[in-house]
Amino acid sequence: MPSDLIELFSIGTELTLGQIQDTNAHWIAQQVFRLGGTVRRVTMLRDNADEMRQAFSESIRRETGLILMTGGLGPTPDDMTSKIVAGLTERELIVDEETVQNYMERRQLTDRSEVSDSLLEMATVPAGAKTYQNSAGWAPLVWVEHQLSTILMMPGPPREMKSVFEDHVAPLISERYSHLGASVRVAVNLPESRVSPLMQEVMEKFPTVYLKAYVALRNENGLAVDIITTGETQDEADQLVRQATDCFEQLVRQTEPTL
Repeated sequence: MPSDLIELFSIGTELTLGQIQDTNAHWIAQQVFRLGGTVRRVTMLRDNADEMRQAFSESIRRETGLILMTGGLGPTPDDMTSKIVAGLTERELIVDEETVQNYMERRQLTDRSEVSDSLLEMATVPAGAKTYQNSAGWAPLVWVEHQLSTILMMPGPPREMKSVFEDHVAPLISERYSHLGASVRVAVNLPESRVSPLMQEVMEKFPTVYLKAYVALRNENGLAVDIITTGETQDEADQLVRQATDCFEQLVRQTEPTL
């Protein structure tokens, strides 16, 4: 039985050097929560085989139920995600003929020999993997089941990642994770030192609710506080977040009557 743990790996040296912002992880975490799951860990990795191998192996040893990866599926030598996963799961790398056929149809090619080496490289996946085609690009979603983990490899370009996520990953998360999420952001005109005990009181009263204050987002409206929860149904989640919000706002008013 797979665990409910979800981990996310963002792969690319350009990310760790700060040349490109990791918007994928931010977007994916939001979508996972809305679909009923929660990303427990986000890891950014260089295009380094040893570091990737170690990080993926540790995630599998933690019996992570769903391992989401973005990046490293392109045709260049530093794109190693499929190769690393194949090695860890003791599988050969093969050319997925369904993906090649998809390339030929989309490019209106009549002979397999016309398929470029770059496309063949992106169609190379661990043996036994399921592939789901990318309507916004060429690298497919690669799906590998190993031990207690489901490993999903997605392309790195945000437009392509969103395409395969919405088409193929979202249904899996929605089906596997029964809890649905709800959240609301409020602003309070109190210093963090006075808000923190109130947040803790709400979380003690509502054990499945999480509150987070963002000092960096303080502006003329006050200190931003997110109130987040999940439920078996969307109505249950919405009702719970409303109750927690009402409780928090009442505590704030009692602490600062002028609000």
